[in-house]
Amino acid sequence: MPRSRTNCSVKTLDRLPLVWDCEAAIRARLEGNRLAVFLDYDGTLTPIVEDYTKADLAEDMRAAVAGLARTAMVGVVSGRDLEDLRRRVRLDEVFLAGSHGFDIAGPKGWHETLQKGTDFLPALDEAERALQDRLRAIEGAAVERKKFSIAVHYRRVRQEEAGSVEEAVDRVLATHAQLRKGSGKKVLRLQPAIEWDKGCAVEWLLQRLGLDGKGVLPIYIGDDVTDEDAFRRLAGRGLMIAVRDGTRHTAADFALADPEDVRRFLAWLAAAGKHAPP
Repeated sequence: MPRSRTNCSVKTLDRLPLVWDCEAAIRARLEGNRLAVFLDYDGTLTPIVEDYTKADLAEDMRAAVAGLARTAMVGVVSGRDLEDLRRRVRLDEVFLAGSHGFDIAGPKGWHETLQKGTDFLPALDEAERALQDRLRAIEGAAVERKKFSIAVHYRRVRQEEAGSVEEAVDRVLATHAQLRKGSGKKVLRLQPAIEWDKGCAVEWLLQRLGLDGKGVLPIYIGDDVTDEDAFRRLAGRGLMIAVRDGTRHTAADFALADPEDVRRFLAWLAAAGKHAPP
């Protein structure tokens, strides 16, 4: 499938039109289409919290996602480990793409682990040990090992020590050529140095499920820099919606204010999509 590109330099998060100001145009895009809706987790389905282990899915949000899954294909795409995502979402009817799509599960026990990710496990093991050693002395730094990546959280680190966290990550990265660095909101990531991201995962899943043709409208909702990969991949053929946070450049089309606004939109989308083909 060819990758779609858009010039995101002409758009910033703070200047995107809100979904609620464009309801008629969005409803027209839905008309006659089957919906494939992809959702980020942290900052989209849940608010960003100080302690990443406490980002639990609220029951009203779970109900909104479940309601949408009755009328559309729904997937949650996250940097979180698949098992962590499964424990938090707790919806059997929803597809889950953990570790930025290296590990994907779906209804009725459907599960795909991408072989190209498993080749990097030894390098990730070594890097995890090295990061634990280097960051032990920095208060508030946390190393979270996921199956196919490592997240270094520094939200609770004193501002004057944040540079030391990134320096430690860079030193470990310098000795592990198989890995590359990524970043998010107060988090640095080490992951396999191959072209694979949330956008690739979404595109792969659409193809795998036979949803990459005409009559299907992909919708992606996310708040992080990592979600921009999906916005760019799907640009021009879907609805790209950013949860507004800051003023960075974006490839999204519309905005929502916060996770509560996301919950409201998912309920609206479930109602609006009831007449779409099954």
